[in-house]
This record gives sequence, structure tokens and C-alpha cells, in this order.
Amino acid sequence: MAIIAIDFDGTVCTHEYPEIGKDIGAVPVLKALVENGHKLICFTMRGPGTKEETEAKAWFEKNGIPLYGFNENPAQASWSQSRKVYAQIYIDDAALGCPTIFDEKVSSRPFVDWYEVARYLFKYSFITFPQWYQCREQIKLPEA
Repeated sequence: MAIIAIDFDGTVCTHEYPEIGKDIGAVPVLKALVENGHKLICFTMRGPGTKEETEAKAWFEKNGIPLYGFNENPAQASWSQSRKVYAQIYIDDAALGCPTIFDEKVSSRPFVDWYEVARYLFKYSFITFPQWYQCREQIKLPEA
């Protein structure tokens, strides 16, 4: 199973920092990943010990998505002192090649296209066909 690092603002929700942004369809896809045994790490600019970090952690908890780590890979300290979080996959709106949507009616900045992310995850066997199909049905973009 993979360790997957996921950004927060612009990735699991629209950019509204320091507030929590609008839902952009990440929840069903992240739940499918966890169901398949993958470990999720939230890798975000929301700093340690801040209200913004607490609210981001609460977002995952509220949506029933367990995290393996938050801005750290818990197992990494045993073999590296690097501050870069080790993962096999990084999902981030700022990453080259990550599918995004830009709709000014929804957000002033691009955000991750979870429909396409789910398609990639299915194509490379990180989620199953039934999970992919269910995600496609559940992903809803916010109203403008």
C-alpha cells in the first residue's frame, strides 16, 4: 500500500486561507484510498500549533478520513532527518501535472479536479473499479 501526501488548500477544498474552503469532491476519493489500505498524510503550509492547523485536522476528522500523519511521516524519523515528507504519491494543486479546474465563479484560484484524480488512481490500481464508479457519482463541485 502507498503513502500519499495530500495538500490542503486548493487540494481538498478551495483556497480560502485562513478559512476552510468549499468542498471540491475530495472526500469520496480519500475515503476510497483509506479503504484500500493507503496511508494519508496531510502536507500543508498550515503551521504547527496554529488555529489553521487545528481546523484542517478537524476537516479530516469531520469527514471520517483518518490521517497517518500531519506535515510529517511518522516512520521517517528513524531513517531521515529531512523536513520533506516522504510519500510515494503527492496530490497538490501546485504540482506539475496535477489536474486542476479554474472556475472564477467558485474560486479565485485553480483547485484540484478530483474527478480526474480518481480516474488516475483507478488507472494505476490505487482504487477499484466500483470505488472509482462510486467516486464519480459522489464528486460534486461547489455552486458558484
